[in-house]
Amino acid sequence: MIPLYKPHMPELPHLYSILKSGALAFGKYGREFESELSDFIGTENLIVTNSYNMAILVTLSTLGIGNGDEVLLSPMACLASTQPLLSVGIKVRWADVDPKTGTLSPDSVRERITSKTKAIIHNHYCGYIGYIDEINEIGQNYGIPVIDDCIEAFGGEYKGRKIGNTGTDVTIFSFNAVRIPNTIDGGAVIFKDKPLYNKSLLLRDCGVDRSCFRDEIGEINPQCDITLVGHSATMSDVNAYIGIQQMKEMTKILEKQRQNAREWGNYLKENFKDVSPINNKGTNPNYWVYGLLSEKKKETILTFRKLGYYASGVHLNNNCYSIFGDKSELSGVSEFYNSFLALPCGWWVDKIC
Repeated sequence: MIPLYKPHMPELPHLYSILKSGALAFGKYGREFESELSDFIGTENLIVTNSYNMAILVTLSTLGIGNGDEVLLSPMACLASTQPLLSVGIKVRWADVDPKTGTLSPDSVRERITSKTKAIIHNHYCGYIGYIDEINEIGQNYGIPVIDDCIEAFGGEYKGRKIGNTGTDVTIFSFNAVRIPNTIDGGAVIFKDKPLYNKSLLLRDCGVDRSCFRDEIGEINPQCDITLVGHSATMSDVNAYIGIQQMKEMTKILEKQRQNAREWGNYLKENFKDVSPINNKGTNPNYWVYGLLSEKKKETILTFRKLGYYASGVHLNNNCYSIFGDKSELSGVSEFYNSFLALPCGWWVDKIC
């Protein structure tokens, strides 16, 4: 059966020499990977981290959001996007989604903002891009930072611009094994604001200013003070090198996935009259998966599995979990979850039916 996800791994001709070099921590390959990502997206102020979890925590620390603060977000997301908030004592407040796209509803965000809201996290569900301009405008009107949660959306485009270069305050990416690009584990953060970016460089590295951390003989400099609570979140040069090699194939991977999406669209139009592909105008998804809506979700999933494609509903809406403390019903979330399923659409899919 053709899987829904599959880790991509490029040729790694210099991996062994890096492993034997004695220089494994963040260094020249980490900086090169950051440069490759910045060039690809067309932006600046980008850092890489050793995990997506750390990308989120560095972001929250940089923005000064923590214990007791309230954050507004959609429950239609991966637990890897939502659980880190609880780990630092943030109160999660759910907003509804557009039932036709699974992405955050601007109307619901407006209704649910309170004086306690410290950030809006905008998840682009399964790689499908949401209402970026509308959500960003709400954030600007209320003076609340917006964080684009692009855990599955790297390479997606909004109104002709790559995600990460659309004017959002902060954008976060995951480089987990089943994401693209895959560094086995890792993440990245883009800050629109240069001072926040500079602050994040310290917070990513235990609050350390590397320009003065060592003295003239290489000893830790007692004159270099640590004034921020930071994280040990720098990416290793091994993971960064894998990322560099991945980026060499990224355009080809995205083109293949979009070609597969076009073929799925043609096939479904001819053979499945009772399903509707996800379509948000003005966007160009990365097609991490091919998403569609069906009134007979379970039956449709089993039909595609019989055809040899591992169809799935992917994520469970997080407002089902008691750990978040808010199990309120959201009509858009319920409607979307009850009808959404995903088909394999990745670079490994050679033929659509």
